[in-house]
Amino acid sequence: MADNKVFAGPKVRRLRNSLDLTQTAMAATLGISPSYLNLIERDQRPLTVQLLLKMAQAFSVDLGEWQGGDRDKTVAELRRIFADPLIAGELPGEGELVELADAAPNVAAAFAKLHRAYGETQARLSDLSAAMGRGEGPALKLSRMPLDEVREVLEGRPHHHAALETAAEALRAEIGTGGDDVGGALRRWLRERHDISVRILPVEVMPLWRRRFDRHSRRLFLSERLDAAGRLREMAAEAVRLAFGGTVEAEVASFGFSGGEAERIGGRELTRYGALALLMPYGPFREAAAALGYDLQRLTARFGVGFADAAERLTSLQRRAAPGPPFFFLEADPVGHVLRRSGARGFPAALFGGFCARLPHVRAGDGVLAERAEMPDGSAYLLVARAEAGLGGDWPEPGRRTRVLLGCDWEAAEDTVYAKALRGGPAIGIGPACRHCEREACASRAEPPLTRPLALDEWVSGLTPYDFR
Repeated sequence: MADNKVFAGPKVRRLRNSLDLTQTAMAATLGISPSYLNLIERDQRPLTVQLLLKMAQAFSVDLGEWQGGDRDKTVAELRRIFADPLIAGELPGEGELVELADAAPNVAAAFAKLHRAYGETQARLSDLSAAMGRGEGPALKLSRMPLDEVREVLEGRPHHHAALETAAEALRAEIGTGGDDVGGALRRWLRERHDISVRILPVEVMPLWRRRFDRHSRRLFLSERLDAAGRLREMAAEAVRLAFGGTVEAEVASFGFSGGEAERIGGRELTRYGALALLMPYGPFREAAAALGYDLQRLTARFGVGFADAAERLTSLQRRAAPGPPFFFLEADPVGHVLRRSGARGFPAALFGGFCARLPHVRAGDGVLAERAEMPDGSAYLLVARAEAGLGGDWPEPGRRTRVLLGCDWEAAEDTVYAKALRGGPAIGIGPACRHCEREACASRAEPPLTRPLALDEWVSGLTPYDFR
């Protein structure tokens, strides 16, 4: 530390403003003159070792971060961007990169985001050009989109990430609760460990985002549109990014995605996984779930999370030494767009893609709907569904609502409160998508099956125009 001059004027100024101190008050605490502090804040004087130690003691400053930390990452990213031949000649020296990263971190991050979007647009145009050269033209398949690539990879494998579980357990132990609720403990950890404060902002102040982290003021802004469970999940996600973002990146890298955009989408999904693991630690959550008969309403109340969060978390209880039932999970909007799918063994998309009108999540309302369902081949499942309120709306804009489906093989669901209540009752006939389903006399049929000819008989009318022989 003694060999390096530390120029951190903008950080000192942000720290002073966050503490609501005048230059005179901070200078008195540090034992220097206000004029000398003013020179430090304008980067005309470096911070000495003695001053750094005084700041660390008086204001809980992390010396490691003040000597580099986020700034080094930002400078490295800017250096990579300015290596682009398009703008390589615009930078006279690296000193300006350091100044930009220190004085305007939000501007640096925005510039990096803009350049990343530019690069991805160029890549997509190259793909489209190549496809048109092959004669594909408008028939370019949507499966080439990064989101579809990520979903295919994550939905096709068990929904369990051991490295993230271990990291989440360690972070939960570090955060603790200290008698507070988890939300209070997260706020305290963010403030004390990373100098980040959390604020809830009204819709008119933050109309386009649910969450925004201001690097300059070190504040995490959350929209008032979020309910309590949504705010808790966003704070947990921020903690995951800070505490074990490298573990998330390593897990994403192991999947071998084809490009940067797919990697970031995958990172977002695994950050969400880490957040749920932090809020519902594996051991306590598994024990509570078993003791409560996997009652989703009671689990959401006990852990303070959303219905969809608890349902999705149940699918990840697949630690080899202590597995839970092999649940699978689906979340869709009211018109059938699938938003998220996961499964203990991979999501069984061929059976439960979400496109059968007889599945309970299509009919579910605010109450929990549980059914014993049978496929045409006689296989039986427990299916639990409920409508879920998402982001709140402000009149006349509607809020967001989704529908959640949690399922399990009937034989594996015997310990659930739902299977115990449904045992001995009738089963609801369901099927895969209509084109792949041969269930006869189905009033919900929307298309004929691919494998059977239509029963076009002028003397007989079936339940639908698509009855088959």
